[in-house]
Amino acid sequence: MTDPEDLAAFLTDAWRLLLFGVAGAQSAARHPVLATVSPEGWPEARTVVLRRADRAAAELEVHTDLATPKVAALRENPRAALHIWDEPSALQIRAAVRVEIVPRAEGRWQRIPEASRAAYGTMPPPGTPIASAFDYHKPADPERFAALICTVEMFDLVHLGARHRRARFVAGDGWRGQWLAP
Repeated sequence: MTDPEDLAAFLTDAWRLLLFGVAGAQSAARHPVLATVSPEGWPEARTVVLRRADRAAAELEVHTDLATPKVAALRENPRAALHIWDEPSALQIRAAVRVEIVPRAEGRWQRIPEASRAAYGTMPPPGTPIASAFDYHKPADPERFAALICTVEMFDLVHLGARHRRARFVAGDGWRGQWLAP
């Protein structure tokens, strides 16, 4: 972590962690929790894989199967949250995001490792009741693949070091940042 009194450096530390999550399979930021609200109004959270982080565009990207309940939830309400806890740096990142669903995301399918493609096309579709634990199959189906482009509207960062610190950064104010009581 950089200078604990520097707001801009605090935000840079968070983006650095997100970039490490894209590049490193062992990084905690590789597997954030994505929270949505179901069409029935219930909170739903699940672990996803961070595939891209772009600070200039304020975008985070994860991939999904179009038939998952999270896609139905996002079609109803495109607001979501991503949560990351990185124990080595004692940093919690909460990102409030607006999500764009990009079906059959051009060019991305070819970059997905062959073994990972089976995650897109589960039959019956994810969440469908089945008779036994393994009563499904996982054909790779590029028609069921989608990218979720998460545009960050707000970060809430909490560092739980010897002295806790917390700050909020909002896109609408140019990411100036504001210290908050932890």
